[in-house]
Amino acid sequence: MKMYQYDKRLDFHALGREIKRKREAKGWTQEYLAQLVDRTPRSIMYIENRGQHPSLNTFYQLVTLLDISVDQFFFPDKLNGESTCRKHIDVLLNSMDEKELTILEATAEGLKKARGTEEA
Repeated sequence: MKMYQYDKRLDFHALGREIKRKREAKGWTQEYLAQLVDRTPRSIMYIENRGQHPSLNTFYQLVTLLDISVDQFFFPDKLNGESTCRKHIDVLLNSMDEKELTILEATAEGLKKARGTEEA
């Protein structure tokens, strides 16, 4: 009798695309990122373009260096109720420092206040 087997898999292709996007946003080459995590440029290319699974240590180095929130990859079902825009904003918020968050909070409050005056 076969027992239930957990069949969820981490989508490394999506994670690889995010690694590439973040790397490029920082202006880093694959060669530079490879040096930072002690890998070859080819291994970075495989992770980004082919969804190759890195070691846990390399994975940790990549996501911390590039400020990638892994919740969207590890728990996609928890985020299904949210719009793509809201998910992207959440990822952006996670990469901001306290000063940037304070500015964004004031901006959101200003938008809310302006919306309230339009409805009145």
